[in-house]
Amino acid sequence: MAKRNIITVPDPLLFKKCRPVENFDDKLAMLLDDLTDTVKAANGAGLAAPQVAVLKRVCVVDTDDGFFELVNPVLKSASGEQRGLEGCLSVPKKYGTVTRPMKIVVEAYDRDGNLHKYKVKGFTARAFLHEMDHLDGIVYTSKAEDSVDEDKI
Repeated sequence: MAKRNIITVPDPLLFKKCRPVENFDDKLAMLLDDLTDTVKAANGAGLAAPQVAVLKRVCVVDTDDGFFELVNPVLKSASGEQRGLEGCLSVPKKYGTVTRPMKIVVEAYDRDGNLHKYKVKGFTARAFLHEMDHLDGIVYTSKAEDSVDEDKI
């Protein structure tokens, strides 16, 4: 397990679509462990593999609702609406207002290849969708209504 460097905009890797995970092996487990160490060290709510320069459909989310490892996540349903500030470890010291669904259902695999269904809402839903966007090369700034510097919050 190791803390990895987080790449930041305008690094082109952040805007590329990730490839699905096909092998549930020690290499995947090491990536998940490294993402965990890295997000915890950065005090983040989530981190996706492309943020550490790995173009695989893997992310982690860490909120008050728990810690989630998502491999090949797929959004199955969404309802409601929430609007709020988002930040990103790859866009340091900036925040923007983003509108997202309030409740979502996501299916994703764990590190062992077992499929799970997650029904989450509120901030955890926001974090899931933010990290899943990274897997499609989408940075929250492309969805934000505005941009605010950290010192203005």
